[in-house]
Parts: sequence; C-alpha cells; structure tokens
Amino acid sequence: MIQVPRGTADILPGEIELWQYIEDKARDICRRYNYLEIRTPIFEHTELFHRGVGETTDIVEKEMYTFEDRGGRSLTLRPECTASTVRSYVENKMFGLPQQPTKLYYIGPMFRYERPQAGRMRQFTQFGVEAIGSNHPSIDAETIALAMRFYEELGLKNLHVELNSLGDAQSRKAHRDALIRHFEPHIHEFCSDCQSRLERNPLRILDCKKDADKELMKSAPVILDYLNEESSAYFTKVKKHLDDLGIAYEINPNLVRGLDYYTHTAFEIMERGIGAVSTICGGGRYNGLVKEIGGNDMPGIGFAMSIERVLLALKTQGVELPVDRSLDCFIVGLGEAAEEKAFLLLDQLRRQGMTADKDFLGRKMKAQLKAADRLQAKTVAIIGEDELARGIVVLKNMETGNQQEIVFDQVAETVQTMVQKDK
Repeated sequence: MIQVPRGTADILPGEIELWQYIEDKARDICRRYNYLEIRTPIFEHTELFHRGVGETTDIVEKEMYTFEDRGGRSLTLRPECTASTVRSYVENKMFGLPQQPTKLYYIGPMFRYERPQAGRMRQFTQFGVEAIGSNHPSIDAETIALAMRFYEELGLKNLHVELNSLGDAQSRKAHRDALIRHFEPHIHEFCSDCQSRLERNPLRILDCKKDADKELMKSAPVILDYLNEESSAYFTKVKKHLDDLGIAYEINPNLVRGLDYYTHTAFEIMERGIGAVSTICGGGRYNGLVKEIGGNDMPGIGFAMSIERVLLALKTQGVELPVDRSLDCFIVGLGEAAEEKAFLLLDQLRRQGMTADKDFLGRKMKAQLKAADRLQAKTVAIIGEDELARGIVVLKNMETGNQQEIVFDQVAETVQTMVQKDK
C-alpha cells in the first residue's frame, strides 16, 4: 500500500470543515481590514528565496525543496510566501494600484524539509498578510492587531505578543559589530552553523537552538541598546499604537526572527500549551526586501501563521468551533417511481440553496432513516407509493419528531422556513 509521504497529511471530511471555518474567518477579517487576496505559484525560481529569505537562514541552507526542471532551471517549492508576494508586487507593478499601501493576504501550502513534530509539518498551510508601501508605525500596530483579533474571534485565549525592534541599517550595523566582538573569542565553542555565521550574519547566532543555553548567548549585546534616535522613536510610536488598541505585549530583546529581511518591528504571538513550538504567529517589517527583489525601495510589513498550529491551539484550549455539518433535508424514496420524484425534489432543494441528499444504495426505509440521522439531517422528506399517488410528501422535523403532509410544489419553501426557524 502506498502511504502519504512523511511530514504530510490527508485532511479528511469531518476535519476539513474546521479548516474551512478558519479560512472563512481569515478572509472575513481581511475584508474588514481592507486586505485583498493574492495567489502566487507553489514553486518559484530558487534565486528568489536566496535573495529574499537570506542565504544564511536555516530555511535556505537546510529546509528548502529545490529541484531542476527539464530545462535545467533551479526551482524551489515555496517555503514561505512573503518573498513570492513581494516578487508579484514588483513584477505586476502593484505600486500603481489605486489602493496604497498595497494590502494583500494569502492562504496556501508551504514546504520545508524538517523533522515533523506537533504543529510542524513538511507541507503546511499558512495564512499571512503583507502591507507594502507605508512607513507609518500605525500599520505595524494594525498588522499585529489583525492577527490578535483573528485569534480572539476564533475563541483562543491566553495569548501574548512578544515585541522587538531590529532597527534600521545603521542600528543593525552597530549591533552586528558588537555581536562579532562578543562571540569571536569563543566562537570555537559553538556549533558549526554559528561559526560559519559569525562573519556572514552574526544575528543568526542568536536564533541557534543548539547553543541557546550558553552563557555567551545570555550576555550577548541586545539590539535595543544600539537603536539610533530615529529607530528608537519609531519603536516608541509602534508601542503607543498598541497601547491605544489595548493590545498587551512583552519586550523580548532576543527576538530576531528566522529570516534576513526583517528591519524595525519584529513580533511573535505565543501560546504556551501546544508543545515545544509555542509560536503560533510571527512577522515584522522588511523595508529592504522590495529593493532586494528588484523593485523600488518600498517599505513593507506582514505576518504569517500556520493553520495547523491554530488547530493545535484550539484543541489544546478545548475550543469547539461552531461548525454546522448537518443537512437541511434528507429525502427518502420508496419504490422506483418515488425514487425518480425524490431525485427531482433533491434538485429543487439544492437550487434553493439548501444542503440536501438522498439514498443512492437502494436501502430499505429503516436504513435510509438511520442514514439521515447519521448525516444530522434537520428534516426528512418521505415519498412512498401512497404519497406519490396523492401528490404529497411526508415532511418530518428530526428534532421534534413532528410530521406534516406537504404538496410537492411547497416542499422546498416549507423546508427552508423550518430550517431558518431553527437557526
């Protein structure tokens, strides 16, 4: 038997409704915040992620699914969608759209080769937003607020925001030099990854999981001490906007995120109950990314979250989403002529926008009624030989058990009334 590849999963009926509910909630909140949906290809030229994500990141060095196509071109299954969205923004000249800044969101599969564990898969689904073209600190706060409101409306509680500033280029250079001075005398005590990153990108050392407990990590220079006046003022404004919105946060000076394109605001939203990986959302500002990918020097900010981790957090907190898996009507047809009438009635109900089904296995009446019960049908329409001769349907309310006889032409209208009354 051929099985699903490691790190991937089938999402089956019974579970997929939860996914659909979450995705609908994401689309609705983005509509209210005036973000428009974008869909980019699942694979891109590998160079995009080398330039956009950063050659020294774990994603690029260890986790990408990269292959050559028949034309010898190096392609990569997208490990994240910010670089793809920015590529599309530049290529399609979206800076010329009437709505500025350009506010976009996406929902789709991403791919990373890493050890599968709770909340972390090799194929996973991300919901994310990107706002490109604004340097105003209020849009940083809006981005964080959108994510928090999304979680709140799903029913999640006890979440907290961790916040940091990575500063502008000048601030980052001062911090970079300080990190090199700090780590260089003892870099031989660190893992090979950290050693290779000392000169290339010392900020990545702070993100190392292997050496996280070393004393030098705990005493490393923090970026907040190296912010210049402009970067410090920007961070102060972001915090004020969050305070005004009533969004609590903790300053985490060691929060650097795992991608090279971040500048100024960086944030994560944490949920402590889902295992070793407690981050359920991460994002920040990337003012140099658009230029790096080939566009004009435009600022941007965004976040991404894994739907799998959202589901894990919901399960951990015991939150049940109000998903309606029931049918509006199940039609029982007894006899060949009644089956034909049931089939036509089924079409009428569906045309009226109702969820409806019938028996397709030729089962007896008792088995059909059991099937209707398993499908959580709100009503059952029964057509036998006698009902067919009289031009009526026996309509049963499955909650109350009440039955009534309805002429064929009024079945759809009656079912619709009964279903709306129950909502």
